Amino acid sequence: MAEQETAADPILAPSSSSSPLSVRTTKPGTKRLLVTLSILLSGLVFLPIFYKSTEIYRSPLPFSSISSLSSHLHSLRPPIPTLLHVLFIRSHPIDSTDSQRISDLIILDLQSRTKSQVSVSISAHSGEGLESLDLSDDEAMDAFLLGMVDASVYTVVVVERAVKGNAKVVVGKHRHAWVVGLVEESEVARVISGVFWKYFVNGGREDGEMVGGEEGDALPVGSDGSLVLSFSLLNADPSDGVYDWDIQKTDRVLAPILESLAPIANITVESQVLYHAPKSSISNWDDRLHSYALSTSALPFFVNSNEWHLDTSIAAPGRSKVLQFVVYIPSATEWPLVLQFPNGETSQTNSFVSPMWGGVVVWNPPESSRNVQKPHFGKHIISTEDLQKIFQVFVGQLRVLFGLRSNNLDDAEIGVTKFLATPKGFTAWELDVLHRRHTYLNLLSCASTLDSLSKLVKSLPRMIIMDEIGKQVKLSVEVASLAQNYASHGFPLGMQGL
Repeated sequence: MAEQETAADPILAPSSSSSPLSVRTTKPGTKRLLVTLSILLSGLVFLPIFYKSTEIYRSPLPFSSISSLSSHLHSLRPPIPTLLHVLFIRSHPIDSTDSQRISDLIILDLQSRTKSQVSVSISAHSGEGLESLDLSDDEAMDAFLLGMVDASVYTVVVVERAVKGNAKVVVGKHRHAWVVGLVEESEVARVISGVFWKYFVNGGREDGEMVGGEEGDALPVGSDGSLVLSFSLLNADPSDGVYDWDIQKTDRVLAPILESLAPIANITVESQVLYHAPKSSISNWDDRLHSYALSTSALPFFVNSNEWHLDTSIAAPGRSKVLQFVVYIPSATEWPLVLQFPNGETSQTNSFVSPMWGGVVVWNPPESSRNVQKPHFGKHIISTEDLQKIFQVFVGQLRVLFGLRSNNLDDAEIGVTKFLATPKGFTAWELDVLHRRHTYLNLLSCASTLDSLSKLVKSLPRMIIMDEIGKQVKLSVEVASLAQNYASHGFPLGMQGL
C-alpha cells in the first residue's frame, strides 16, 4: 500500500522548479532586443508612406488675397474718369490766376456731384486754322477738334467767339465737347462740369443713376462674354399674304454696331421668318386715329410665348445671352395697328422694349388701310427703305437694352443744344461708359465667385484641390487685382493698360 501511494503522488505534486520559471530574473538577450527595435523602426519608416498614401491633396489657395480683394471691390463705387481737360480758344493767353479760378469753380461743382477726385487741367490755344472753319458746321468742327486735342482725355473746348443768340454747346462723337460763344466764367464752369458728369461719366443718366451702380443693372451679355442678336419676322396671319425680308441688306446698319461692341461682347447674328404668330393682347378701333389702337398698358401681354417660337437658336451656348428683335406684321383685320400711350398720343416708332429680353416693332404694310378690304395673297418682300428704317429702330432699342438713351437730342438743364450721332450707333464716350460698367460688374462677379469658393474650401477640409485649380485661382486673383488697378484710373486712361 505504501508503494502504490508513492507511485501516484508525482503526477499531482507541484514541481519544485515552477516558481523560478514564471518570473524572468535576467535581461533579454541582444537578439530579442534587435528584433524589437527592427519592428519599431519598420513601423516608423512605413508610417509616413501610409499617411502620404491616404492624405487628401489640397493645392494651397491665396485665402487672404481673396478676402482682401472681395472686401475692397465691394466697398468701391464704379470707376469714373479722373482727368478733365479744358481748352480755351482765344486771341490772348490765359494767366495762371484765371486758370486756377476756373479750375476751382469746376472742381467745386463736381464735388457737389461725386466724392471721387477729378483732376482739372486748363490751357489756351490761339485757334490757328479755325478761322476758315464754319462754326455752324458741327461735323467739321468735331473732326477739327479730334486732330487738336488728346483723344484719350475727356476735353471740353471753349471757343470764345461772338455768336448770334445764346451760346452753343455740342457734345461730339468722340471724347470732347465744345462751347461756342462769350459766356461768363461761372456759367462756363457749370456747363463743363455738367457735360463731364452727366454724359462723359454717366452716359446721359441723371445724377444718382450711375451706370453700373447696381449689380442688377447688368449688361445683356452672357457670362462667357457672348451675345446673340436674334431677328425674327412674324406673320400674324399668312392667309393675308406672306411677308419676307432680305436680311443681308441690313449689313450697312448692323456691321458698324457689331464692330463698336466687339470689345465688350462676342456678338453673333441670326434671323428667321415665322408664320401663324398672332399676338396675345387685343386692340380696338379708334375713329380719331383711323387705326386699331393697342394701349401700352397691354404690352406685357403682347408677346405670345405659346405661338412665338423664338428660342430656337443653336448658335447660343448655355451661358450666352440672346436678345430677341421682332418685326410683327398684324393680320389684315387689324390694319393699321398703332401703339397708343395713356395720354392718347401714339408711338412715333410703333415699337417697344422689354428689358433683358429684346424689342418689338409693329410694322404695317404700305397697303394697310381701311379702304383695302381684300387680303393681299402671295409673297411680299419688305422694301430696302422700310427695312433700313426698322433696323434703325432696333439700334435705338439695343442702346436702351445696354442702359443708354435711344437717342440724345438736347439738354436744356445743362445747356447742351446738340449731340452728334455716329453710324456706329455708339459714340466713343458712350462706349467708355459701357466699358466701365462692364468691367465693374465683372469684377464684382469675380470677387463673389472667388469668395464663395474660398468659403466652400474652408468648410470642407477633406476636399481635393488639384494643382490646376490652384493655378487658376491664383491667376484669377492676379488678373482681377490688375483690372481693378487699371479701372481705378477710369476709362479711357485705364484701357491703355488692358
